[in-house]
Amino acid sequence: MKRIFLIVGARPNFVKAAPLYRSLVEAGFADVRIIHTGQHYDFNMSDIFFRDLDLPSPDVNLEVGSGSHGKQTGEMLIKLDDYFYRENPDLVVVFGDTNSTLAGALAAVKLGIKLAHVEAGARSFDLSMPEEINRILTDRVSDLLFVPDEYAEKNLLKEGIPAEKVFNVGNILMDALINNFSKIENLSTGVLEKFGVRPLGYGVVTIHRAHNVDDSRRLNQIIEILNQLSSKYDLIFPIHPRTLKRIRSFDVVLNNKIKLVDPLGYLEFVGLLMNAAFVLTDSGGVQTESYFLNVPCITLRENTEWLSTIDSGTNFLTGLDWRKIQSVLNELKDKGFRPNRKEIPYWDGKTSNRVASIIKDYLDQGGQN
Repeated sequence: MKRIFLIVGARPNFVKAAPLYRSLVEAGFADVRIIHTGQHYDFNMSDIFFRDLDLPSPDVNLEVGSGSHGKQTGEMLIKLDDYFYRENPDLVVVFGDTNSTLAGALAAVKLGIKLAHVEAGARSFDLSMPEEINRILTDRVSDLLFVPDEYAEKNLLKEGIPAEKVFNVGNILMDALINNFSKIENLSTGVLEKFGVRPLGYGVVTIHRAHNVDDSRRLNQIIEILNQLSSKYDLIFPIHPRTLKRIRSFDVVLNNKIKLVDPLGYLEFVGLLMNAAFVLTDSGGVQTESYFLNVPCITLRENTEWLSTIDSGTNFLTGLDWRKIQSVLNELKDKGFRPNRKEIPYWDGKTSNRVASIIKDYLDQGGQN
């Protein structure tokens, strides 16, 4: 039996790994292990996701913890290298664009272990983003590149990645949403009651990207935008620990009308998002989750790796332009805050099955493209 290691470490990794873990186990051709780097480690950022997504406890937790990008990635690499050397898997699978993704990729390729990247080819073309560096480097050394859309596929081909390594399988986050949708619907009423809001009567906020929160000028601009919006809309802000730390260190003042809450679990967050009038975010995952839910997404960045969601009509790239944000919200209000969404090919909840099938064929052929 083949041995496949799924590398996770942060909230987005857990959500993407869950459906693939299930598909691989059901396919029955491999011993599948979950390796947790420990990049995210407290309950609200890690354990609750395993519970919500019905993921088994990790086979290994490397307990790396927090630190600078270089320090964190380096410590992960050391520990993964040691573990891979001892256990010698047939395939390592990494997800998305976190430091855990890059560390898993480098540890595998240095030991000559085959590597698959789920959500390959996404590009913001902004090298100031640590996530962009992680994506590019991971893609360069991967043997199997599973892309979420046509934009990502074209990016890889332009970069010289051989076409036989690239597979357009769709967005695996849709699998997680569809697999858990009945549970999300069942708890959504309780979520509304918990936060004292009604359907379409509030906006959700998520901000965590280093580009936005580590720069005091940009963070102040974002908080000013939120403060102004809070005079018209109820805003619920599940705050990332990094963002809270920066708000405190920069002495930024949030309007007390904004409901600042601890990070939410997967089910509770999506339950909150599905009934929102809109979401303001800098998260890649939220841009795609809001597509599925047909909730307007105002992306507080100057670029995005998810152009397909803009084409679909659910995502609006505004940066920190207050006039543009106001214009988008006014237009959305006239439409009842529900866009006329266009479907994106292969975002149908079957991505994990496609990936598992391709992996099986690849390993059956001895790891040859």
